Amino acid sequence: MKIFDLLKISLKALKKSKLRTFLTMLGVIIGVAAVITMMAIGEGSKESIHTSLSGMGSNMINIMPVMNEPGSVRLQGSSMQTLKQEDADAIVNLNSPNIKGVSPIVSTSGQAINASNNWPTSLIGVSTDYLDIRQFKLKDGIVFSKEDVKSFTKVCLLGTTVVKNLFPDGQSPIGKIIRFNKIPFQVIGVLASKGQSNFGQDQDDVILAPYTTVQKRITATHYLQSIYVSAASEAQSDAATAEVKQVIRENHHLKASEDNDFDVRTQAELLSAIGSTTSMMTILLTAIAGISLFIGGIGIMNIMYTSVTERTREIGLRMSLGAKEKDILMQFLIEAVIISITGGVIGVVLGIASSKVVSIILHWPILISEMSILISFLVCGITGIFFGYYPAQKASRLDPIDALKYE
Repeated sequence: MKIFDLLKISLKALKKSKLRTFLTMLGVIIGVAAVITMMAIGEGSKESIHTSLSGMGSNMINIMPVMNEPGSVRLQGSSMQTLKQEDADAIVNLNSPNIKGVSPIVSTSGQAINASNNWPTSLIGVSTDYLDIRQFKLKDGIVFSKEDVKSFTKVCLLGTTVVKNLFPDGQSPIGKIIRFNKIPFQVIGVLASKGQSNFGQDQDDVILAPYTTVQKRITATHYLQSIYVSAASEAQSDAATAEVKQVIRENHHLKASEDNDFDVRTQAELLSAIGSTTSMMTILLTAIAGISLFIGGIGIMNIMYTSVTERTREIGLRMSLGAKEKDILMQFLIEAVIISITGGVIGVVLGIASSKVVSIILHWPILISEMSILISFLVCGITGIFFGYYPAQKASRLDPIDALKYE
């Protein structure tokens, strides 16, 4: 019997009991919709975090001090004094094609004041390379120069959050004098807004100044809290990291048997770690949602068993008229696949719609990939075949005489 004839027979049989067919589809519909929604939320979160971290500088290498004494716990902290200006200079002097920029980091928190307005914020001492490393852009004004760094000039750049709170009347802060912990700074530039990071940090709530100025005028320290290095590209990040480690070890006169008294981390490592976590969460959410799809498959098997029982005489009559076992098998298998695929189509539409609703109402990032839709259709087809095969096989193996006698 031709496949087209079997398809017509299957569709006709399903139309006879529309409500039961729809209720059977419902499990598949809910399962597919849940799978697509969960995958969209998981992939959207992963992409959002990746974009946020890339916005911080995808090629960035962060060098931090650690305490590394024999018999002690290896600790990390900004107050440790294992990193100094000489380390940053040594990295710069490498003149490596793998390294694009270097910026010492000295930070502190305090109160920024402009006339009667004040705002608690962070002051970060950096070099001229910092804006490129962290991918900050300038909205207005100019960036301090290398000469400003050398001469401890009291100039600064303001983030937009600081500007809104210190200059609420909308006047331009360029050229104005603000105070940070009683020390006056002249505002020479305003940073373009970067918004809030995925970790809840306001990236615009910051003041940038020459790190030498912060060391001399604010913190009264000679050590660095960290060093930011920018690799020339993500592909060169590993090579740059190896060079940085080697030059600092030499600068600290560490023996081959001694551990580093500093720690080096890359954005690539952080992206990889977070990517693994979010991927695991996506798989977990999808697996939970897939349970409903499995239950839908059981529903298909159950209804196909019922259909075989109800249509035993019909099966016997068709066999007596010349229908072969494979014709009966294919008929019931096609019915199961039609139920599964049709439920899958409706489930995909419902899943896309529910993902959009989640994004609009809860403001969660979503990403609906073509792969998730393709996988859903593939799973639906497999579900129809897997859960429909056994009832179809049972129908095809009925004895025609016994089937005709069935009441």
